[in-house]
Amino acid sequence: MLLTSVIIVCVAALALLIAVPAYIALATHNRLVALDQRCDTAFGDIDVHLKHRHNLIPPLVETVRGFAKHESDILQGVTQARAEALQATSPNMRLSAEQNLTQNINALIGMGERYPELKASTHFSELRRELVDVENRVTASRRFYNLAVEEYGTTLRQFPGSYIGRLFRMNVRTRYDLGIERVLIDEPLAIKL
Repeated sequence: MLLTSVIIVCVAALALLIAVPAYIALATHNRLVALDQRCDTAFGDIDVHLKHRHNLIPPLVETVRGFAKHESDILQGVTQARAEALQATSPNMRLSAEQNLTQNINALIGMGERYPELKASTHFSELRRELVDVENRVTASRRFYNLAVEEYGTTLRQFPGSYIGRLFRMNVRTRYDLGIERVLIDEPLAIKL
């Protein structure tokens, strides 16, 4: 009777020693998969807003071309940067292409300062305002994506996520920073005296 009780306790302890780590490993894996999926979803949100930005570029280029025909190098730079951004396949290539596109858009918008008639154009102002709106949405989506990447990366670095992540070849994701400088895109401050 005593021997039977000891055997039952040993089997139960052995079962717990196997079940608890297995449960922790399974729960950690499921959390990592969910966080990875959240990163994918957040990246998809950024992608939607960037595609909308890409769609704004051709009419913006045409509007500027009507006022500043001799600035073809800037116009070609924007067109080429847009094409590269559309063709980028990996997130890192996409990030680099979008940073280049942002620089070219800033140069294009900056032309409005050199050409007062362009700056006064209602079509240019509407496109600029819509571009600011899109940039705000990209910024918000990028913030959400970066938070998701940070949470995923933190979980991958903590125990037992570090072991589970290595076992299932889960890699840390890159933060998405476009390096957007808002100086040229935002509307200038109006000071009333």
